[in-house]
Amino acid sequence: MQIELAAWLRLSLVPGLGGRGQRKLLAAFGLPQNIFSQSRATLAAHIGEALAERLLQHHDEAALAATTRWLETPAHRVLSLADREYPSALLETDDPPIVLFVRGDPALLNKPAIAIVGSRNATAQGRLNAENFAKVLGDAGFVIVSGLALGIDTAAHRGALSSSGGTIAVLGTGIDRAYPSSNAGLHDAIAERGLLISEFPLGTPPLSNNFPRRNRLISGLARGVLVVEAALSSGSLITAKQAGEQGRDIYAIPGSIHSPFSRGCHALIRQGAKLVESAQDILEELKVPNQAGTAPPSALSPNPLIEHIGYDACSIDELCRRSGLTPESVSAMLLQLELSGGIAMLPGGMYQRLN
Repeated sequence: MQIELAAWLRLSLVPGLGGRGQRKLLAAFGLPQNIFSQSRATLAAHIGEALAERLLQHHDEAALAATTRWLETPAHRVLSLADREYPSALLETDDPPIVLFVRGDPALLNKPAIAIVGSRNATAQGRLNAENFAKVLGDAGFVIVSGLALGIDTAAHRGALSSSGGTIAVLGTGIDRAYPSSNAGLHDAIAERGLLISEFPLGTPPLSNNFPRRNRLISGLARGVLVVEAALSSGSLITAKQAGEQGRDIYAIPGSIHSPFSRGCHALIRQGAKLVESAQDILEELKVPNQAGTAPPSALSPNPLIEHIGYDACSIDELCRRSGLTPESVSAMLLQLELSGGIAMLPGGMYQRLN
């Protein structure tokens, strides 16, 4: 490992120093090598006695050795603030990490990007929306940024991988850990055809405090953040709040007034987020030329029941009442619609239209 990179990593690993302390020292002394050559008294004038002592005494040789081994793989990199490939968008934010672990194509870090976030417990319609928006925006030239969580994040990454753009997954763990484990295959696919990034040291487990912190990177990398579905308590609203503080655009898809997963989006819209009903709405906001053929084809096949199924969940009994058809006929038509991708079956025997 290069001496310069080892110094950046050593600075990033000092317990309790944090971004604010790191930036104070970098502003005062320049590169990390210069910081470690200072006396304790000189350092203490900037960060206090306790942190100065800790900085000079802390040597995490195990972490440095693990990183050295990890860097032996060609697609693995550690970018510092001094690297040309470090994302310029993060340099515009208040708290850019001094090092980023990256696996995949680092060129994606400096291409135009849109973040797509939302509920982990997404509805079928929400997942379909996230995937379709990601595909259209990716084909329009945007990199799709998300957090590799279940639900909306997963759908957004999958949509982006099917596009001509690319995708960046910002992790709340060490980059060598696939979390959640059910997304291990997607984790590897993004490493192969997109980019994984993390500010956390190798081996960092999924600690709850790290996920809100990584959200500032999701919004910081992007020109705007699209919230697809979110409850009022959703972490996606943290990402949206950070996006606003970073001067990024915020977009939200409205939903049913009866759905708890729409309330977060509705709250954002009341606070000034841009209401969007199609990916083209975002492209128009960003003044991107109209993309021919970007509207996804309808999955609905001709079926007399479809006019009675709304976008709110409904039961077979309710559909019988609306249509005047027998339960047997309704069940057969629902099966046809489900197989064609026009509707989704929800928990509790409820059905929802998808297109």
